[in-house]
Amino acid sequence: MGDPFIPSTYTVGSRELEKEVIAFFSRLFRADEDNWWGYVTNGGSEGNLYGLYLARELYPKAIVYYSEATHYSVQKNLHLLNMPNIAIRAQATGEIDYEDLEKTISINRQMPVIILANIGTTMTEARDDVGKMKRIFKNLAIQHHYIHVDGALSGSYAAFIEPRPSFDFADGADSIAISGHKFFGSPIPCGMVIAKKSHRDRIASSIDYIGSLDTTISGSRNGHTPLFLWYTITKLGIEGLKLRAQRCLDLAAYAEAVLKQIEPGVWRNPSTITVNIPKPAAAVVKKWQLASGKGWAHIICMPGMQKEQIDAFVDDLEQSKSQLPAMAG
Repeated sequence: MGDPFIPSTYTVGSRELEKEVIAFFSRLFRADEDNWWGYVTNGGSEGNLYGLYLARELYPKAIVYYSEATHYSVQKNLHLLNMPNIAIRAQATGEIDYEDLEKTISINRQMPVIILANIGTTMTEARDDVGKMKRIFKNLAIQHHYIHVDGALSGSYAAFIEPRPSFDFADGADSIAISGHKFFGSPIPCGMVIAKKSHRDRIASSIDYIGSLDTTISGSRNGHTPLFLWYTITKLGIEGLKLRAQRCLDLAAYAEAVLKQIEPGVWRNPSTITVNIPKPAAAVVKKWQLASGKGWAHIICMPGMQKEQIDAFVDDLEQSKSQLPAMAG
Protein backbone atom coordinates (compact mmCIF):
# COMPACT_ATOMS: atom_id res chain seq x y z
CA MET A 1 0.00 0.00 0.00
CA GLY A 2 1.03 3.61 -0.39
CA ASP A 3 3.87 5.11 -2.38
CA PRO A 4 6.48 2.51 -3.44
CA PHE A 5 9.33 4.89 -2.59
CA ILE A 6 8.17 5.86 0.89
CA PRO A 7 8.22 3.36 3.77
CA SER A 8 4.85 2.69 5.40
CA THR A 9 3.64 1.15 8.64
CA TYR A 10 2.94 -2.03 6.66
CA THR A 11 6.23 -3.81 6.02
CA VAL A 12 5.11 -7.16 4.54
CA GLY A 13 5.25 -6.60 0.80
CA SER A 14 7.31 -6.42 -2.36
CA ARG A 15 7.94 -2.68 -2.31
CA GLU A 16 11.74 -2.98 -2.51
CA LEU A 17 11.52 -5.11 -5.66
CA GLU A 18 8.83 -2.85 -7.08
CA LYS A 19 11.27 0.05 -6.79
CA GLU A 20 13.86 -1.93 -8.76
CA VAL A 21 11.28 -2.63 -11.47
CA ILE A 22 10.33 1.04 -11.75
CA ALA A 23 13.98 2.11 -11.79
CA PHE A 24 14.67 -0.36 -14.63
CA PHE A 25 11.88 1.03 -16.78
CA SER A 26 12.69 4.65 -16.00
CA ARG A 27 16.16 4.03 -17.45
CA LEU A 28 14.74 2.07 -20.37
CA PHE A 29 12.38 4.95 -21.17
CA ARG A 30 15.17 7.53 -20.81
CA ALA A 31 13.63 9.54 -17.99
CA ASP A 32 15.69 12.32 -16.42
CA GLU A 33 17.86 10.79 -13.72
CA ASP A 34 16.39 12.87 -10.89
CA ASN A 35 12.83 13.27 -12.15
CA TRP A 36 10.99 9.95 -12.41
CA TRP A 37 8.48 7.99 -10.38
CA GLY A 38 6.03 5.15 -10.91
CA TYR A 39 4.28 2.09 -9.58
CA VAL A 40 3.00 -1.31 -10.67
CA THR A 41 -0.67 -0.98 -11.62
CA ASN A 42 -3.50 -3.43 -12.18
CA GLY A 43 -3.16 -2.98 -15.95
CA GLY A 44 -2.82 -0.55 -18.83
CA SER A 45 -6.21 1.06 -18.27
CA GLU A 46 -5.21 2.13 -14.75
CA GLY A 47 -1.92 3.48 -16.11
CA ASN A 48 -3.84 5.56 -18.66
CA LEU A 49 -6.17 6.81 -15.95
CA TYR A 50 -3.21 7.85 -13.84
CA GLY A 51 -1.47 9.69 -16.68
CA LEU A 52 -4.64 11.59 -17.57
CA TYR A 53 -5.24 12.36 -13.88
CA LEU A 54 -1.77 13.89 -13.56
CA ALA A 55 -2.34 15.88 -16.74
CA ARG A 56 -5.67 17.22 -15.51
CA GLU A 57 -4.19 18.34 -12.20
CA LEU A 58 -1.40 20.10 -14.08
CA TYR A 59 -3.72 21.71 -16.68
CA PRO A 60 -7.33 21.73 -15.38
CA LYS A 61 -8.61 23.67 -18.40
CA ALA A 62 -6.88 21.60 -21.08
CA ILE A 63 -8.48 19.74 -23.96
CA VAL A 64 -7.49 16.10 -24.50
CA TYR A 65 -6.74 14.93 -28.05
CA TYR A 66 -6.59 11.27 -29.04
CA SER A 67 -6.97 9.31 -32.26
CA GLU A 68 -10.06 7.32 -33.21
CA ALA A 69 -7.91 4.16 -32.99
CA THR A 70 -7.29 4.69 -29.27
CA HIS A 71 -8.16 1.94 -26.77
CA TYR A 72 -11.71 2.06 -25.40
CA SER A 73 -10.45 2.57 -21.85
CA VAL A 74 -9.35 6.10 -22.69
CA GLN A 75 -12.87 7.35 -23.42
CA LYS A 76 -14.03 5.72 -20.20
CA ASN A 77 -11.22 7.39 -18.26
CA LEU A 78 -11.98 10.77 -19.81
CA HIS A 79 -15.60 10.37 -18.73
CA LEU A 80 -14.56 9.45 -15.19
CA LEU A 81 -12.25 12.46 -15.00
CA ASN A 82 -14.76 14.77 -16.73
CA MET A 83 -12.12 16.05 -19.16
CA PRO A 84 -13.14 17.81 -22.41
CA ASN A 85 -11.79 15.89 -25.37
CA ILE A 86 -11.67 15.73 -29.16
CA ALA A 87 -11.12 12.61 -31.28
CA ILE A 88 -8.66 12.94 -34.18
CA ARG A 89 -8.77 10.98 -37.43
CA ALA A 90 -6.51 7.97 -37.76
CA GLN A 91 -4.61 7.06 -40.90
CA ALA A 92 -5.32 3.76 -42.67
CA THR A 93 -2.49 2.17 -40.69
CA GLY A 94 -4.01 3.26 -37.37
CA GLU A 95 -1.45 6.00 -36.70
CA ILE A 96 -2.87 9.41 -35.80
CA ASP A 97 -3.42 11.91 -38.61
CA TYR A 98 -0.94 14.68 -37.76
CA GLU A 99 -2.48 17.19 -40.17
CA ASP A 100 -5.89 16.76 -38.53
CA LEU A 101 -4.25 16.97 -35.11
CA GLU A 102 -2.43 20.22 -35.89
CA LYS A 103 -5.48 21.77 -37.54
CA THR A 104 -7.73 20.86 -34.61
CA ILE A 105 -5.28 22.11 -31.99
CA SER A 106 -4.85 25.37 -33.92
CA ILE A 107 -8.60 26.05 -33.59
CA ASN A 108 -8.24 25.90 -29.79
CA ARG A 109 -4.65 27.08 -29.51
CA GLN A 110 -5.47 29.34 -26.55
CA MET A 111 -6.14 26.20 -24.46
CA PRO A 112 -3.55 23.91 -22.87
CA VAL A 113 -3.10 20.64 -24.78
CA ILE A 114 -3.12 17.07 -23.48
CA ILE A 115 -2.41 14.32 -26.02
CA LEU A 116 -2.94 10.60 -25.58
CA ALA A 117 -0.31 9.01 -27.84
CA ASN A 118 -0.69 5.37 -28.86
CA ILE A 119 2.41 3.22 -29.01
CA GLY A 120 0.66 0.21 -30.44
CA THR A 121 -3.04 0.66 -31.23
CA THR A 122 -5.35 -2.18 -30.27
CA MET A 123 -6.06 -3.59 -33.72
CA THR A 124 -3.09 -2.71 -35.96
CA GLU A 125 -0.34 -1.90 -33.41
CA ALA A 126 0.24 1.49 -35.02
CA ARG A 127 2.60 3.85 -33.23
CA ASP A 128 2.04 7.59 -32.91
CA ASP A 129 5.18 9.72 -33.14
CA VAL A 130 5.78 11.78 -29.99
CA GLY A 131 8.49 13.80 -31.72
CA LYS A 132 6.04 14.93 -34.40
CA MET A 133 3.60 15.97 -31.69
CA LYS A 134 6.28 18.06 -30.03
CA ARG A 135 6.97 19.77 -33.37
CA ILE A 136 3.27 20.63 -33.65
CA PHE A 137 3.49 22.33 -30.25
CA LYS A 138 6.45 24.33 -31.49
CA ASN A 139 4.77 25.26 -34.78
CA LEU A 140 1.68 26.54 -32.97
CA ALA A 141 3.61 28.10 -30.06
CA ILE A 142 1.71 25.92 -27.56
CA GLN A 143 3.39 26.59 -24.22
CA HIS A 144 1.30 24.39 -21.92
CA HIS A 145 1.11 20.77 -22.98
CA TYR A 146 1.26 17.20 -21.68
CA ILE A 147 1.77 13.92 -23.58
CA HIS A 148 0.69 10.64 -22.03
CA VAL A 149 1.83 7.49 -23.85
CA ASP A 150 -0.36 4.41 -23.93
CA GLY A 151 2.24 1.74 -24.69
CA ALA A 152 0.26 -1.27 -23.44
CA LEU A 153 1.75 -3.78 -25.89
CA SER A 154 4.20 -2.08 -28.23
CA GLY A 155 5.68 0.21 -25.58
CA SER A 156 6.84 -2.89 -23.72
CA TYR A 157 9.44 -3.72 -26.37
CA ALA A 158 9.77 -0.52 -28.43
CA ALA A 159 13.06 0.36 -26.73
CA PHE A 160 14.61 -2.87 -28.03
CA ILE A 161 14.07 -2.34 -31.78
CA GLU A 162 15.87 -0.33 -34.46
CA PRO A 163 15.08 2.25 -35.55
CA ARG A 164 13.79 3.13 -32.10
CA PRO A 165 10.27 4.62 -32.25
CA SER A 166 9.77 8.15 -30.89
CA PHE A 167 7.81 7.42 -27.72
CA ASP A 168 9.69 7.97 -24.47
CA PHE A 169 10.69 10.75 -22.08
CA ALA A 170 13.67 11.83 -24.18
CA ASP A 171 11.26 12.28 -27.09
CA GLY A 172 8.85 14.42 -25.06
CA ALA A 173 6.54 12.10 -23.08
CA ASP A 174 5.36 13.18 -19.62
CA SER A 175 4.06 9.76 -18.55
CA ILE A 176 4.08 6.24 -20.01
CA ALA A 177 1.83 3.27 -19.26
CA ILE A 178 2.56 -0.31 -20.33
CA SER A 179 1.09 -3.74 -19.61
CA GLY A 180 2.93 -6.43 -17.68
CA HIS A 181 0.87 -9.45 -18.73
CA LYS A 182 1.62 -9.20 -22.46
CA PHE A 183 5.24 -9.02 -23.58
CA PHE A 184 6.59 -9.62 -20.06
CA GLY A 185 4.24 -12.52 -19.42
CA SER A 186 2.91 -11.95 -15.91
CA PRO A 187 0.29 -14.62 -15.16
CA ILE A 188 -1.74 -11.98 -13.31
CA PRO A 189 -2.92 -8.88 -15.22
CA CYS A 190 -0.80 -5.88 -14.30
CA GLY A 191 1.01 -2.91 -15.73
CA MET A 192 3.30 -0.02 -14.92
CA VAL A 193 3.02 3.72 -15.09
CA ILE A 194 6.15 5.87 -15.15
CA ALA A 195 5.80 9.63 -14.79
CA LYS A 196 7.88 12.69 -14.10
CA LYS A 197 8.22 12.97 -10.33
CA SER A 198 7.55 16.70 -10.52
CA HIS A 199 4.07 15.89 -11.87
CA ARG A 200 3.40 13.27 -9.20
CA ASP A 201 4.29 15.73 -6.46
CA ARG A 202 1.26 17.82 -7.44
CA ILE A 203 -1.22 15.12 -6.37
CA ALA A 204 0.57 13.56 -3.37
CA SER A 205 -1.10 13.72 0.04
CA SER A 206 0.05 12.28 3.36
CA ILE A 207 -1.97 9.49 5.04
CA ASP A 208 -1.10 9.23 8.72
CA TYR A 209 -2.32 5.72 9.51
CA ILE A 210 -0.31 4.04 6.74
CA GLY A 211 2.69 6.32 7.27
CA SER A 212 3.05 6.99 3.56
CA LEU A 213 1.86 9.22 0.75
CA ASP A 214 -1.30 8.54 -1.24
CA THR A 215 0.05 8.77 -4.78
CA THR A 216 -1.55 5.78 -6.53
CA ILE A 217 -5.05 5.16 -7.94
CA SER A 218 -5.79 2.10 -5.84
CA GLY A 219 -5.05 1.99 -2.11
CA SER A 220 -3.96 -1.59 -1.51
CA ARG A 221 -2.18 -3.13 -4.50
CA ASN A 222 -1.17 -6.59 -5.63
CA GLY A 223 2.20 -7.49 -4.10
CA HIS A 224 2.75 -10.49 -6.37
CA THR A 225 2.83 -8.74 -9.73
CA PRO A 226 6.00 -6.74 -9.00
CA LEU A 227 7.66 -10.09 -8.19
CA PHE A 228 6.79 -11.50 -11.61
CA LEU A 229 8.10 -8.41 -13.38
CA TRP A 230 11.25 -8.29 -11.25
CA TYR A 231 11.92 -11.97 -11.98
CA THR A 232 11.53 -11.50 -15.74
CA ILE A 233 13.77 -8.45 -16.09
CA THR A 234 16.35 -9.92 -13.70
CA LYS A 235 16.45 -13.28 -15.47
CA LEU A 236 16.51 -11.93 -19.03
CA GLY A 237 18.20 -8.54 -18.68
CA ILE A 238 18.37 -6.07 -21.57
CA GLU A 239 19.98 -8.53 -23.97
CA GLY A 240 17.48 -11.27 -23.17
CA LEU A 241 14.56 -8.92 -23.66
CA LYS A 242 16.03 -7.77 -26.99
CA LEU A 243 16.28 -11.40 -28.06
CA ARG A 244 12.69 -12.02 -26.97
CA ALA A 245 11.53 -9.03 -29.01
CA GLN A 246 13.49 -10.14 -32.08
CA ARG A 247 12.04 -13.64 -31.90
CA CYS A 248 8.54 -12.16 -31.84
CA LEU A 249 9.33 -9.90 -34.80
CA ASP A 250 10.83 -12.81 -36.76
CA LEU A 251 7.74 -14.92 -36.11
CA ALA A 252 5.48 -12.03 -37.19
CA ALA A 253 7.47 -11.70 -40.43
CA TYR A 254 7.08 -15.43 -41.04
CA ALA A 255 3.35 -15.29 -40.30
CA GLU A 256 2.88 -12.34 -42.65
CA ALA A 257 4.74 -14.12 -45.45
CA VAL A 258 2.90 -17.44 -45.24
CA LEU A 259 -0.51 -15.82 -44.76
CA LYS A 260 -0.02 -13.59 -47.80
CA GLN A 261 0.29 -16.70 -49.94
CA ILE A 262 -3.36 -17.52 -49.30
CA GLU A 263 -4.69 -14.07 -48.40
CA PRO A 264 -3.03 -11.20 -50.35
CA GLY A 265 -4.66 -8.55 -48.15
CA VAL A 266 -2.53 -9.49 -45.12
CA TRP A 267 -0.27 -6.71 -43.81
CA ARG A 268 1.48 -5.38 -40.72
CA ASN A 269 2.96 -2.09 -39.61
CA PRO A 270 6.80 -1.87 -39.71
CA SER A 271 8.64 -3.58 -36.83
CA THR A 272 5.51 -4.84 -35.09
CA ILE A 273 4.34 -8.25 -33.91
CA THR A 274 0.71 -7.81 -35.02
CA VAL A 275 -0.35 -9.28 -38.37
CA ASN A 276 -3.60 -7.93 -39.83
CA ILE A 277 -5.81 -10.20 -41.89
CA PRO A 278 -9.22 -9.82 -43.57
CA LYS A 279 -11.73 -11.29 -41.13
CA PRO A 280 -11.83 -15.09 -41.63
CA ALA A 281 -14.87 -17.35 -41.47
CA ALA A 282 -16.75 -17.39 -38.16
CA ALA A 283 -15.52 -20.91 -37.31
CA VAL A 284 -11.88 -19.80 -37.61
CA VAL A 285 -12.52 -16.67 -35.56
CA LYS A 286 -14.15 -18.77 -32.83
CA LYS A 287 -11.54 -21.55 -32.77
CA TRP A 288 -8.57 -19.19 -32.63
CA GLN A 289 -10.30 -16.55 -30.44
CA LEU A 290 -9.44 -13.78 -32.89
CA ALA A 291 -10.06 -10.16 -32.03
CA SER A 292 -11.93 -8.73 -35.00
CA GLY A 293 -13.89 -5.71 -36.12
CA LYS A 294 -14.85 -3.73 -39.24
CA GLY A 295 -13.95 -6.61 -41.54
CA TRP A 296 -10.49 -7.21 -40.09
CA ALA A 297 -8.87 -9.50 -37.53
CA HIS A 298 -5.34 -9.89 -36.26
CA ILE A 299 -2.92 -12.33 -34.74
CA ILE A 300 -0.25 -11.13 -32.32
CA CYS A 301 3.01 -13.06 -32.25
CA MET A 302 3.59 -12.94 -28.52
CA PRO A 303 6.50 -14.51 -26.63
CA GLY A 304 5.79 -18.21 -26.24
CA MET A 305 4.08 -18.59 -29.61
CA GLN A 306 5.65 -21.13 -31.91
CA LYS A 307 5.97 -21.48 -35.68
CA GLU A 308 3.88 -24.65 -35.46
CA GLN A 309 0.93 -22.63 -34.16
CA ILE A 310 1.19 -20.27 -37.12
CA ASP A 311 1.27 -23.23 -39.50
CA ALA A 312 -1.81 -24.77 -37.85
CA PHE A 313 -3.66 -21.45 -38.13
CA VAL A 314 -2.68 -21.13 -41.80
CA ASP A 315 -3.99 -24.65 -42.48
CA ASP A 316 -7.35 -23.80 -40.88
CA LEU A 317 -7.58 -20.53 -42.77
CA GLU A 318 -6.73 -22.19 -46.07
CA GLN A 319 -9.27 -24.95 -45.48
CA SER A 320 -12.00 -22.45 -44.61
CA LYS A 321 -11.31 -20.46 -47.78
CA SER A 322 -11.44 -23.59 -49.96
CA GLN A 323 -14.92 -24.34 -48.58
CA LEU A 324 -16.34 -20.91 -49.43
CA PRO A 325 -17.59 -21.72 -52.99
CA ALA A 326 -19.33 -24.86 -51.79
CA MET A 327 -20.91 -22.98 -48.89
CA ALA A 328 -22.07 -20.23 -51.23
CA GLY A 329 -23.68 -22.80 -53.52
